[in-house]
Amino acid sequence: MLEAPTDKTTLGPGDRFRLQIVGEKDLPTEYQVGADGSVTLPYVQRLEVAGLEPNEVAALVRERLVEGKVLSDPSVIVTVLEYRSKRVTVLGQVQKPGSFQLEPGMTLLQAISLAGGLTSLANVSRVNLTRTSDGKAVTVVVNIEAIYEGDVVDIPLQPGDRVFVHERNF
Repeated sequence: MLEAPTDKTTLGPGDRFRLQIVGEKDLPTEYQVGADGSVTLPYVQRLEVAGLEPNEVAALVRERLVEGKVLSDPSVIVTVLEYRSKRVTVLGQVQKPGSFQLEPGMTLLQAISLAGGLTSLANVSRVNLTRTSDGKAVTVVVNIEAIYEGDVVDIPLQPGDRVFVHERNF
């Protein structure tokens, strides 16, 4: 049995976010997390942000601004613009196999749709969904025809999920 997807909103390499310091209009506001998980910000310099929630990044920036005596009581707002570090992989009998950016609330059918839909050889009753949790991979076989027909609820995905659409037997 798959564990329920977790809403991981932590930042990772490639993610883009907006950082606003209330009252500081001349500073850049859009940033991208580097491959090493850090970002360079005015006044604060290099900051490790990978694995942090947006509110934790805001608190850390605020703390650094106060410690450095740059501002005495700043209000810092961090808003994620794009999660590039959160991806799902769709392989097998789909038109365009590959790795796709996970959007909030994305489901199994939406991921298959992003991969161009099923090929004519796809086995709709045998789609593997593999999810890793606590270092253990768990795979379930899903009948997506039952999802199409409304008999089964579509499955929400989480970062790192892998979908494999089998070929049907002739």
